[in-house]
Amino acid sequence: SPALELPPSHSLPGRAAALAAAFIAWRRGTPGRGPALRALSRARRQDIDGVGHKYHLEFVLEDIFEKDSTVNCTAEVLYHLGNKNAAPDVQFTIEGELKNTDEADNLFYNRIKSLKNELVAENIPDSYGNVPPEMEPIRALAWAASGYVIWKNSNENTKYQLAQIKHVKQVKRSDEYLEFDYMILLHENVSQEIIPWQMTVLWHPQHGIEVTQNSRQPKHV
Repeated sequence: SPALELPPSHSLPGRAAALAAAFIAWRRGTPGRGPALRALSRARRQDIDGVGHKYHLEFVLEDIFEKDSTVNCTAEVLYHLGNKNAAPDVQFTIEGELKNTDEADNLFYNRIKSLKNELVAENIPDSYGNVPPEMEPIRALAWAASGYVIWKNSNENTKYQLAQIKHVKQVKRSDEYLEFDYMILLHENVSQEIIPWQMTVLWHPQHGIEVTQNSRQPKHV
């Protein structure tokens, strides 16, 4: 069927755009860069018989570090009918360049590699919304990795966002990768649930981010 225009303020394309931005954060995020949804400018929805709902989106991304650093994006998000476990299909195109973070990423990598003791931290941001400058890369890494978790667990009726890092601990490794064990809180905007989630994250400046394991945790954690 033909694609139907939806107002950008509508909740359904808003959820699809948030999902697309989370997916982009996972694919293109680094400790020095955190792509985030700034504004949805155009949305169309297409019902594909027997397959699912496809959203055609145009939106603006900003950087969690520099709100005035923006790029335009287009994306297609396909939510599959029936299969609750199938992650949505996301295709995206970024118009222009995301800021180069090679220098910042290498600085962070070398700083963590040179620590005498493994890094441990909690409550990022704190209850006042503050993030210590030295923890910004740790938060950006969680932002990107949570994009993977959000993508894998989203459907048309969810809208997740990283709310807080409850706890993070560096895991010592014998190879060149950095490994962090995170306990994060995800905010699900539709139900207003706050969900604890564990994720193990590998990162290397040349190889990017990998979430090697993740699992939803009981509420009382």
